[in-house]
Formats: sequence, structure tokens, C-alpha cells
Amino acid sequence: MTKDYRAGFVSIVGRPNVGKSTLTNALVGEKVAITSSKPQTTRRTIRGIVHHPDGQLVLVDTPGVHRPRTLLGERLNDMVQGVLADVDVIAMCVPATDKVGPGDRFIHQTIMEAPRAKKVAIVTKVDDATKQQVAERLIELDQLGEWDLLIPISAVSGEQLDVLVKELISLMPVSDPLYPDTERFDDDEDTRIGELIREAALEGVRDELPHSLAVTIEERNVREDGLERIFANLVVERDSQKSIVIGKGGSRLKDIGSRARAEIEKDLGKKIFLSIHVTVQKDWQRDAKKLGRLGF
Repeated sequence: MTKDYRAGFVSIVGRPNVGKSTLTNALVGEKVAITSSKPQTTRRTIRGIVHHPDGQLVLVDTPGVHRPRTLLGERLNDMVQGVLADVDVIAMCVPATDKVGPGDRFIHQTIMEAPRAKKVAIVTKVDDATKQQVAERLIELDQLGEWDLLIPISAVSGEQLDVLVKELISLMPVSDPLYPDTERFDDDEDTRIGELIREAALEGVRDELPHSLAVTIEERNVREDGLERIFANLVVERDSQKSIVIGKGGSRLKDIGSRARAEIEKDLGKKIFLSIHVTVQKDWQRDAKKLGRLGF
């Protein structure tokens, strides 16, 4: 470790579905945040750890900043505010394919209220955009305000990710490593397992359903033959949503279980048995007690 070694926390913010989780996973080099084509996928702060010879970045992938419509939405926004007050750098993501709009200006205003952190603007998804679109986003962001760094990247193709890491490390305070070099994330296993099940459940469902999905891990045990058994509850808000998740003859739930099990086995590095039970907790997003029991 050099005398100029740097380490600190980076909060990745932006409108829902601008590529924050994909960027987190690309920088860390493995899946630490679930991704989905649906907005509002991330519901918790995820600490993925990037190791580099010159420093260490602890990435905090927050829920998408938005104007809340439910108690859950309010709590997610409160979570974001708490994170922003604590980090060394705030990185705001804007996709190259979308013009800077009211939502982005709202987020920019929000992060400017965190005076301690340095501010970075990242134009994401440049692999999906024309050079003209990338140039337009860079100009729009430059006009939005002062930045310590303004950079276009692609988390999918890897374009400029190495440059982004070096630049972010240069903005960190001089510090010893915050985590051992073998660690890539600081979540507990139950939390990661629950997120992987929710990710599998989010694919292919109706637009209103993602906001109503939560997962709890009820039990984990190991059989005599060494096979670990995991029992999970997939929580929805209405009976109609339960029918959507289960599917005709249980086909959709079987597919969810199969895809989730494959990801969990990859994460744990061993074979498992997974049982998912779908339960209804009416309007849990708006009920403080139910939110508490579900970990929010």
C-alpha cells in the first residue's frame, strides 16, 4: 500500500432505471445489486467494494430518488438523504439516451444540499447512444452546475470504467483500506438471497407489480446429506397479484424459483433447495408496522 493510498464512500444516485445497479456490478466485478428493466428495483443501500492498487471505493447504490407516493417511497427517500450526508463523493447518473429533465434537476438540487461530498456527473449507457446524444448530455450536465468530474461511460461494454475508478479514487481522502481485499460486498447472506429472489420475480410481470413485491427469508437449514434448504416468503399486496406471481398451474412461480435458485447457487458456491411461498399482506407499502416487519 502506497503512502497516497485513498479510500472512501461513493453514493450512486439518479432517477429510477438509469443504470445505477448495472454500474455498481460492473465496477465491483460481480453481482452485488439486483437489476431489472422495471424502475424502483433497488430498495436498499448496497455496499459493493472496488479494490485498486491506489485505493478502495465503497459503492453505495441508493434507491432511485423520486417524489414518493407511499410510506415505502418516503422511507426510501429518507434512506437516500441519510446516505448523502455520510459519503465522500456523490455520483449522479444520467443516461446518454435521455435529455436532462425535471427529475434530474430535482436530484441535482437534492445532492447540492450535501455540502461535504464532492459531486460527479456520469453519463451512462453510451453504448446505446449516438456521439451527438453523448455530447448533448455532457453539455446539459455542464450547464446544470459545477462538477468535480464529468465523464461518459458504459457499464455494459466497459468503456471508460477504468478511468472512472481512477478519477473517483483521486477524489477520496488519504486512508487505509476500509475492507479486507478479499471482500466485495458487506451484505449478509439472507439479504442477498432475498434480493435475488425478488429480482427473479420482477422479470416479466405487469408494470404495477414490482412496487408491491417484498421477500423475507423464513428459515435456512442443512440436511444430513449437506444440502442447504432455504424457505422464503414472496410478499404481495393483493390476491390478484398473488395469482400473477404464481401463474397458471404454478408455472410462473416455478420459473421464478428456478432462476432464483441458479443465482443463489452461484452466489453461495453450492447447490441448494429453494422453497418460495407467496403470501398476501394487504397494502404493506402504506402500513408502518408491516414495513417494519419486512425490514424497511
